[in-house]
Amino acid sequence: MELLGVGSRISHPSYGTGVVIRLHKRIYDVCFVEGGIKPVAKDFEVEVIERIEPEYNVSFSEAEDALIKILREWSDVTEVVTIADKWKDGVMLLQPADKSLQPKEVPIDVFFNKIVMLRDRLRVMEQKINAHKVLTNDEKIELQQYITRIYGSLTTFNVLFKHKGDQFVGDRS
Repeated sequence: MELLGVGSRISHPSYGTGVVIRLHKRIYDVCFVEGGIKPVAKDFEVEVIERIEPEYNVSFSEAEDALIKILREWSDVTEVVTIADKWKDGVMLLQPADKSLQPKEVPIDVFFNKIVMLRDRLRVMEQKINAHKVLTNDEKIELQQYITRIYGSLTTFNVLFKHKGDQFVGDRS
């Protein structure tokens, strides 16, 4: 399907007539007269009633962010993620409520490296979901939403990251 801009009108075989209201990397959000807002994969065959040219006003920082994201998603190179200076050589103390039990000390940098590995594995899972040949687009979107929620749950650990760009980001809507 040709790329559509916001405001394009389409006819979907299942949902009927709708208008593109938002663009994403692989899908459009379309507001359908009968069905409300639904995601539609950009490669899904729909009838284009009225095509609006997509706008490509991209700032340098947006282009830079997009390039970094592409390199992260498709590169085998593991980036160096730095712990914030205030946590270097620190210790995390896990204190049981039962005072007869010993507390557990965990070096913060060891814990931090496990968090970074978790994030890297989530990214690999995202890639595998996006490239999966059997999953439908709706199933891929549903699984992506779970991953986004996982990232949101992990934002608690953002305090450990030295650079804001390395931090977890959940759903921004």
